[in-house]
Amino acid sequence: MSSAEAWRFQWTAAIVVCFAMALDSASAQDMESLPSPGQLKRMSLEELMDVRVTLVSRQSEKLNEVPSAVQVITQDDIRRFGVFTLPEALRLATNLQVAQVDARQWAISARGQNNVLSNKLLVMIDGRTVYTPLHAGVFWDVQNIMLDNVDRIEVISGPGGTLWGANAVNGVINIVTKGAESTQGGLIGGGAGTAMQGVGAGRYGGRIGKDVYYRVWGRGLRHNSTDFSNGNDAKNPWDMLQSGFRTDWLPKEGDRVTVTGNLYSGDLDQDTPSPTAVDGQYLIGRWTRDYSQESGIQAQVYFDRSARTIPAIFGEDLQIYDFDFQHRLRLGDRNALIWGTGYRFMRDDVVNSPALAFVPGHKDLSLFNGFLQDQIMLIPERLRLIVGSKLEHNDYSGFEVMPSGRLAFTPDDRQTIWGAVSRAVRSPSRIDVDLYLPGPPVPADSIRLEGGPGFKAEDLTAYEAGYRVVPMPNVTASLSAFYNWYDNLRIFEPVGGNVIQFTNGSKGEVRGVELSAGWQAMAWWQLKGGYTYLQEEFWTKPGHIELASPGSQGDDPDHQFLVQSMMDLPAGFQLNGAVRYVSALPSPAVPYYSTFDLSVVWMFHSFTFSIVGHDLAEKSHAEFGPVTTRNEVPRSVSARASWRF
Repeated sequence: MSSAEAWRFQWTAAIVVCFAMALDSASAQDMESLPSPGQLKRMSLEELMDVRVTLVSRQSEKLNEVPSAVQVITQDDIRRFGVFTLPEALRLATNLQVAQVDARQWAISARGQNNVLSNKLLVMIDGRTVYTPLHAGVFWDVQNIMLDNVDRIEVISGPGGTLWGANAVNGVINIVTKGAESTQGGLIGGGAGTAMQGVGAGRYGGRIGKDVYYRVWGRGLRHNSTDFSNGNDAKNPWDMLQSGFRTDWLPKEGDRVTVTGNLYSGDLDQDTPSPTAVDGQYLIGRWTRDYSQESGIQAQVYFDRSARTIPAIFGEDLQIYDFDFQHRLRLGDRNALIWGTGYRFMRDDVVNSPALAFVPGHKDLSLFNGFLQDQIMLIPERLRLIVGSKLEHNDYSGFEVMPSGRLAFTPDDRQTIWGAVSRAVRSPSRIDVDLYLPGPPVPADSIRLEGGPGFKAEDLTAYEAGYRVVPMPNVTASLSAFYNWYDNLRIFEPVGGNVIQFTNGSKGEVRGVELSAGWQAMAWWQLKGGYTYLQEEFWTKPGHIELASPGSQGDDPDHQFLVQSMMDLPAGFQLNGAVRYVSALPSPAVPYYSTFDLSVVWMFHSFTFSIVGHDLAEKSHAEFGPVTTRNEVPRSVSARASWRF
């Protein structure tokens, strides 16, 4: 996108926001009153454990009673630590491995097997799956949502295939934005710093009649380039512009009709001769009817288009049409049933080159599924058995079955003990089967990499156990242990001549422990943190030859911990700090690092100002990647301000 086109896009978004402000000014007296600084302070630990999450069972339940390793990142966490992007916000969850690769790329996973594809982690934003069937992973550089609109981020470490399907292997992330009724009035904000050159955003929400609420918003950012380990400029700054809207119709209690849409455009690696161009749009429609807390239905449809062009190398235009339906109901006094079905159609058009090709260039893919899960109350209010399975069909490996069983014991309202056995799969994608590197026609004597025509799904069998407790009103703790067994993992394997193919030639196991805790030390001071331990081992299966080291599939830290301190000071000031330690990565080797962040926030009525320092321990450090192309994450300082009206 040229600079002129970028400015036209930005001004269009700004005009839309301003027009909506003017349109709604006549009904300003109906706006909900803005919260005071005191109302905006973080929840106590007891209140946080009562937060209701939907990710684990597709229905609302208290965090403290959830039989899974789940954490919640709140809007208050995001604001306090002054993060600019979604991957930075995910650093606040102690059960994720989050590594910055360069200015715009991130490696994010749960329970190991981290890579820049994030291909064993299912990520959803407001019910829309954001992985691409090109490589069954996530392009983090285009997930440029306005973080002020986020209500919470639910993070599960562990499989979720029974309810959410393929790619929910090592974890599931669900980003939930606020209903339009919760964002009435206006908000403008911006910031700049040494790493993030500039961010600007605007939002306005209003009401039409009694029960229709809306918001419109726009956001733009420019991130500076990072440096290679030798100090040379990596020439990878990036620009993103994004805008969107949401409407919520609440015709009666228990009903909600939501329509939300988004469009984005950006240039990546702008200092190179041929920057990468990205753009996309999506539109979601969802109807929810809750008959009671235990029963209800939901139907959702969405259209999602994304395009990415790397000049002279690769181009893709992907269109996704998705339908999802679920129904939850009570059967007698002991059974809570949830079932559903879904269908996804994907139209993928690729522009091939001599350097890289996907054959065929055009491909239509279909994915359909059905699931059923029953929660059986064995002992009323104390012992639950949760069993279910998802049946999913894809065009590469056919039918996949993902069953699970969970047992949850709640001796009282402050404790939950749980265990689970689950199966999940990572379905084949186009890169596994259709890739040619270099693209055809290939000289006979050249070495080439090809997709494997018989590539099967990578599969996981997971065993988990956990304990969540609130031993006293000012202390919370959660402990989970797991053992993961993987089979049919992808490797590079020579298959004859100069041909290397993707095959399912590896297997392995991952063991670990996750601990998180919180302490309300004073009414004005809260401490939170967590620790994870991983032990990974992978083998090449008999009859296969692996070109890369088997250990490269487990390029994860054995140890990592995070401690956060959040203080509410007089006169609307807040002082927040976080200390993070990540042990060394084995293959390719990356040294351990430890660093800390510090932020000072001042809230005065509807105005917020903050100064934030990230990665302050040293000038720069590396987090991921081979030494020849490794980028350094720099120490950075930024200032930002926002005004609600």
